[in-house]
Amino acid sequence: MNSKNGLFFKNRVKEYVSHTDSNAIQQLKSILFSHLQKAGKRPVAIVCIGTDRSTGDSLGPLVGTKLSGLDLKKLYVYGTLSDPVHAVNLKEKLAEIEQAHKHPFIVAVDACLGRVKSVGSFQIGDGPLKPGAGVQKELPEVGDIHINGIVNVSGFMEYFVLQNTRLHLVMSMANTLSESLFHIDQMDWTREKSRSLFTPIQNITGRI
Repeated sequence: MNSKNGLFFKNRVKEYVSHTDSNAIQQLKSILFSHLQKAGKRPVAIVCIGTDRSTGDSLGPLVGTKLSGLDLKKLYVYGTLSDPVHAVNLKEKLAEIEQAHKHPFIVAVDACLGRVKSVGSFQIGDGPLKPGAGVQKELPEVGDIHINGIVNVSGFMEYFVLQNTRLHLVMSMANTLSESLFHIDQMDWTREKSRSLFTPIQNITGRI
């Protein structure tokens, strides 16, 4: 839904991972594992925000769709191509999630625009993201932690920039993030350390 990159919660530390890095999945896995330790035994909901009506804004629903086709053990996924979480239904979906899970730990996933050098990177940080800020929409903040995928350059006519974002980039980023989250799902983040964090990664892109 195009969260505004970097303008909110400026004092919070954010970590960046480029989807083109050879060890991008391992980096995302390590960062997310560290963040999820704060969840303890709370149910973890991955809320993938966006719409397939805009190429750049389809990152979230693509990630949700890929994850929903996998045998997840711990993560609950909301927001797919067939059942998206977007500006119109965001408040309703958040209420639904709160009702379905007792005090859930929410990981918000959304596309955003940013600097040229950051395009193709994921930005991970504590606290909520603000969906719709990049296209001047007032929507509720979402997430205990957030993952922003920077899909294009900000600054001018951002709605049209999202519409003209390359599908190849968005698909590649969705593959990387969904694979990372799949591996996280197989881990026990309630423990201080997990041996599985350092085991070799089996590529599952063909399955998702």
